[in-house]
Amino acid sequence: MQQIVLKQYCNGAPQPEDFQLETLALPEPKDGQFRVRHIWCSVDPGTRSRLSGGDSYAAALPLGKPIDGFSVGMIEASNNPDWEVGTKVFCAGGWKTHSLQSGKGFIGKVMDVPGVPLSAWIGVLGVPGLTAWFGTKDVARFKEGDAVLVTSAAGPVGATAGQLAKAWGASKVVGVAGSKAKCDWLLNEAGFDGAINYKTDGDLTAAIAAEFPKGVDVLFDNVGNAMVNRVLPLMALYGRICISGQVADYNLTPEQTPGIVNTKPFITHRVNMQGLVVFDFMRSFPEALGTMAKMIASGQLKIQEERFDAIASMPEAFCGLFRGENSGRRVVKVGAE
Repeated sequence: MQQIVLKQYCNGAPQPEDFQLETLALPEPKDGQFRVRHIWCSVDPGTRSRLSGGDSYAAALPLGKPIDGFSVGMIEASNNPDWEVGTKVFCAGGWKTHSLQSGKGFIGKVMDVPGVPLSAWIGVLGVPGLTAWFGTKDVARFKEGDAVLVTSAAGPVGATAGQLAKAWGASKVVGVAGSKAKCDWLLNEAGFDGAINYKTDGDLTAAIAAEFPKGVDVLFDNVGNAMVNRVLPLMALYGRICISGQVADYNLTPEQTPGIVNTKPFITHRVNMQGLVVFDFMRSFPEALGTMAKMIASGQLKIQEERFDAIASMPEAFCGLFRGENSGRRVVKVGAE
């Protein structure tokens, strides 16, 4: 098997040389375990928080250890009667070609839904889509008629959150993204009502205010503190903010991270702000996944992927996330389907 490990701690934006490819013997499953041959693996922006040597909401990753990530593949050897050889599963397999699993933690059997690609089970049907579902529904307490602003909206979390809000009856959904192509996809494919290109639209605060003359009911933020600080004065009465990710802040030290100073709306507009770790909602994952799989199959929920080939390409695929190069979910094919 092959795996990518952390060679050196990341200082600022991650670089391919921070990682190393290793080749090991195939692990053999013990009693209760089974071995998954990965077919697709993901690269996730949130992984960055573990790669500088300091703890965040998850412990820092030690040097020489495999990088975290999600995988979808097939069971090829099993000593667990509940998980048979040939079963397709999604799991927290890491940046590897194979992993040993026990059936506990984040793992599930792939549902047979025609028209849904296998790679979607680590995208919209994986942690990104689940984050969008529970972040919108439970954390932001979305209700029909809400006006919704989504940042990093062309990424898999943001695009899914916006589409779910539309499907659930939002009065308006506007996304913020970083290129004309991304904005065009949000408008023409994902069905957003508006899209703001933060790189070319000049005064971003004014552009957001123009889209939401009555205020923002829900801010689904994937960017970080500077964006939250910008939007707080534009929130509607009883507005809700879901802190889903902080892609602009992941590479910063605590001293470099912008502060949130526009706090008055928490009082004047009774704004509520809450973050989430999606695994808090694990008991409800099957219902959400089943619904979203049907939405993908019917064309109601659009997915966008960037596909890479071979495990050796994972570091570069990951590093590109922090240069704003990705459109949609980045997945890497590490084995035959």
